[in-house]
Amino acid sequence: MLRPLLFLSALIGLAGATVILNQDFNDSSVLNISQCPITFYGKKYEQLYVSRMISSGNVTICFNGFFNPQTGQDCIVAPPFNTTSAKAGIVSEAPVSPSPIQANLSTIKTNETCFVRVQHVTTVVVSVVQLSYGFLTRSYLILHLSGGALFRYDAVITSYPETCSGQMCDETAVVRNFSCGPSERCQGNNTCMFDSTCTVSGPAVIDIHGQVNSVQDRCAYTLMSTPSVPDLQVLANFQERRRKDVSFVDSVTLRLNTTGVRIDLKQDGRVQVDNTTLTLNSSVQLIHGVELSKDQTGVIAKVSLSNYTTSVFFDGKTAQIRLKGPAGKVPSLQGLCGNSSSSLSELRLSAYKHTTTLHPSVSHSVLLHLCNSCNLLKAAPFTACHSDIDPEPYITACNNTLCKYPVVDGLNCQFLEAYARACSLHNITLEGWRSNVSCSPPQAFCQGKICSAHEFCAEKTGCLCRAIFASPYRSTDTLGDPTVCSQNSASITLVGCLLMEKGIDYSALHLKDQNCTGQMDELTNMVTFSFNSSRTCGMEVSTNNSQLIYKNAIMTQNSSGIITRNSQFYIDFSCFYTQPGIKTMGFRIRQISVIKQIVSGTWNYTLTMKAYTDAGRTKAVESNTKIQLNQKIWVGLETDGLDGNSVAVVTDSCWATNQALSNGSLRYDLIKKGCANSADQTVKVERNGQGTSSYFSFNMFQFSGNSTDLYLHCKLDLCVTQNNTCNPVCSGGSRRRRSARLTYVNAPTLITMAWTD
Repeated sequence: MLRPLLFLSALIGLAGATVILNQDFNDSSVLNISQCPITFYGKKYEQLYVSRMISSGNVTICFNGFFNPQTGQDCIVAPPFNTTSAKAGIVSEAPVSPSPIQANLSTIKTNETCFVRVQHVTTVVVSVVQLSYGFLTRSYLILHLSGGALFRYDAVITSYPETCSGQMCDETAVVRNFSCGPSERCQGNNTCMFDSTCTVSGPAVIDIHGQVNSVQDRCAYTLMSTPSVPDLQVLANFQERRRKDVSFVDSVTLRLNTTGVRIDLKQDGRVQVDNTTLTLNSSVQLIHGVELSKDQTGVIAKVSLSNYTTSVFFDGKTAQIRLKGPAGKVPSLQGLCGNSSSSLSELRLSAYKHTTTLHPSVSHSVLLHLCNSCNLLKAAPFTACHSDIDPEPYITACNNTLCKYPVVDGLNCQFLEAYARACSLHNITLEGWRSNVSCSPPQAFCQGKICSAHEFCAEKTGCLCRAIFASPYRSTDTLGDPTVCSQNSASITLVGCLLMEKGIDYSALHLKDQNCTGQMDELTNMVTFSFNSSRTCGMEVSTNNSQLIYKNAIMTQNSSGIITRNSQFYIDFSCFYTQPGIKTMGFRIRQISVIKQIVSGTWNYTLTMKAYTDAGRTKAVESNTKIQLNQKIWVGLETDGLDGNSVAVVTDSCWATNQALSNGSLRYDLIKKGCANSADQTVKVERNGQGTSSYFSFNMFQFSGNSTDLYLHCKLDLCVTQNNTCNPVCSGGSRRRRSARLTYVNAPTLITMAWTD
């Protein structure tokens, strides 16, 4: 290959020099220089091939054959001169410092032992110097091949200010092309600036060096921080979407360290400053020194600090961070976007960590055929940007994602869109690329569509379930949680995003009563259906031995025609209750009332037993009330907490004993099988089985003998009122008169009660 002229000087005579060879040469001559061999660019040569270029007249001095423009050779090109008077020779001299050549070329620091000279009779001399320590590779003057002019090193030969490029003569005697550095961009007028972009799309991070990394967990990471801009950190949070083993960038955060302000860019297009949502549009708003704007393509946040400008773009799928600053030195960048040598564990933010590494859920082999779409970046019109932005990192990131994730939610266009936008940042427009690859323009589908924490927004679909959240439901093939049964109500909650996946509109669902529809929780997007005894919603109640069964169903609206083309939806759900067992209550007349909290199965209510001296039950028996024998008293059995629309209280039996034990040896029956004892005509029973309370009355008595204690025990049942008659059927009987009249003094007032399940 052609080399520039290394030394150009006018050598008139050299004192102390010995001429070993002095030879004339013509248009093409071979000179034997074995007595002063030349080492040129690491190779040793013992012959010179001197010839004249026909087109320009320049003299070429080559070391490995005559000059041939079709082949690469090691040659020196000299200016044109008359070959008929040209001479070539070898001169040997004793080391002299400084030598005549050193005197003319001050950059030569070692002594020559001999040199080869090709000289015109006038002033043009080409000297190839053999140094005592090797061949000289640096010089002060060179001959520029194209123009024949002399340039000092570091001199600019040609310049194109609009592209910041040109040619210059460097200090190693080489004509070198110059332009902006690899991380710099031309701003015009030969002004370069540091200008680099980091792209985060799906799980892939393409840093400013073009290295590709992949996030494989549900964690937050530092994307970019630098000592050059100490007040700013850019963070990203990654979460899974449709698959448990692939995470996606889910939100981007700008953290201003000095003020502690946190600006979150959400997947749904929301921008929150310290958890307060802003209202943004295409007009720039300045918030805490950060320029914020939003349009249908996404959100842009721009902050200028310490001579650097950081722009962050996020559209819910791809984040691009662009850093611009002074040229000449690449800033030290930390985070996934800058320090490619750091491991993911070093850059992970433990304070925002959700879980550990995601594990593969299914084989990826079925997705391998989808990876070819990534290679579209190698073809036109993307080739127009290849010289500015290398497409290979984007192709790698695209392949790594599409080969293990289904092509849904616009993922097949996501990496193409990211590359095209990176090109647009440098004013390169890829005309018609979307139509060429069948990709739609950016749309704001997910902007304003707020999904819950366990959901993500899917393009053209809505809020879908994240894979880890949905896994327990999918494994059991259910759409929601188990039925919640309480004493007089039931509810069932369905997962809104699971309904969305099935294409089911929750607003079209209802219980057996079409007026009973589901209620959507705006925070969780869960849909709840419920009914109770006062709002039965078509509830059916039945019994099965000792169980009460409440039945209902969730279904789609009935079709008005004889056919339908919509899938029929039907979920049957029931509540099973164990009927409460018999409860026994003991009544000791020393106390006027007793209150008992009854808990049996799902039933939870209060039972009160109280004595009165009037039929209106307004005068309660007090501890100092004297009850005379044969005096009528009224007893109320009242409950609180039972739903009278579904159950009724039935007093099965009441009896008296002279001991606290209900099965004492002395026993007198007042009520038997829900009816007054026909042998005692003073006993009257009211509202038995007609509600949640019942009453009875009798004339006061005592057991024969010396006992003054009296305990009253009652046994009650709960009866289902629907499709059932709870009133006991009673027949009349003969009266039995009471005798023995006794003034009751300091009658016992202690009332005890026992209730069993």
